[in-house]
Formats: sequence, structure tokens, C-alpha cells
Amino acid sequence: MPIGDNVICQAAVVVRDIEKTAKDFAAVLGVSVPKVIITDPAEKAHTRYHGQPTQGRAKLAFFQLGSQVSLELIEPVSGPSTWQEHLDKRGEGMHHIAFRVKGMDAVIGGLEAQGISLVQRGDYTGGRYAYLDATEKLKVVLELLENL
Repeated sequence: MPIGDNVICQAAVVVRDIEKTAKDFAAVLGVSVPKVIITDPAEKAHTRYHGQPTQGRAKLAFFQLGSQVSLELIEPVSGPSTWQEHLDKRGEGMHHIAFRVKGMDAVIGGLEAQGISLVQRGDYTGGRYAYLDATEKLKVVLELLENL
């Protein structure tokens, strides 16, 4: 099963200092510095990393780029996560591109059948997300976003 939506809705960069990087991006883009938020705790987000529950959390900042795409900055702050793994192995930089989907479990199954493995998943207010490691095939992590 293909992703189903060929429109990228988000590009994300993992950083060590979100406040500094957000100010730098805002200056380059000529926009206001976005509010920095923190992901929900595991008890609310039901975060799983490599199939196991994790306390992984991150600070997030979003720049809206046009009507359909946002740039997300991510600074890991606690626990094991795909974000911290990226910083540890690759340093700061591009982490994922995201697509909105319907029927997330079926889409995950279709991607796994193509050799793209689920790395992390969780919930957010109004929906859920999943990261799949497509770095060998596509050279980037994919994020699926399903608003409920």
C-alpha cells in the first residue's frame, strides 16, 4: 500500500539548541520566532521507540511555509528516541519528511512490506504519528501523520 498522499506536509531538522536555531531560521526567513513547545509525556503520548515504551520527549518549533508545508525544528530533551538517535549518529540536520495519511496501520504495513521499518510512534492531541526508517531506500526518515 502506498502512502496515499503525495504532498509533503512537513520537513524536520533535529537541532541541539532549538531557541538559537529558531531565531536563526526566523532571521533568514524574515518571520517571527515561533513558540517552542514540548511533546507530551509518555503517559499521554503512548510513545514507543523500537517497539518499547519510552520517556523520549522533545522541544518543537514550527514555521508555517505556505499553506501546506511546515518546517519543524526538534530538540530532544529526554529518554531514548529517534531524535536523540539522529543527533548521536549523524549530528544536527534533516531528520524526516512527513505526509498526512488515513488508515495509518495499513500504510505502515505496506511500507514494512517494502523493507521500510517502523522506528517510533505515538499520539498527539488530535492524532497520531509514526516514524519509519527509509534511509537505506530513500535516504530519509518518513513520518506519517494521521489526524483523528
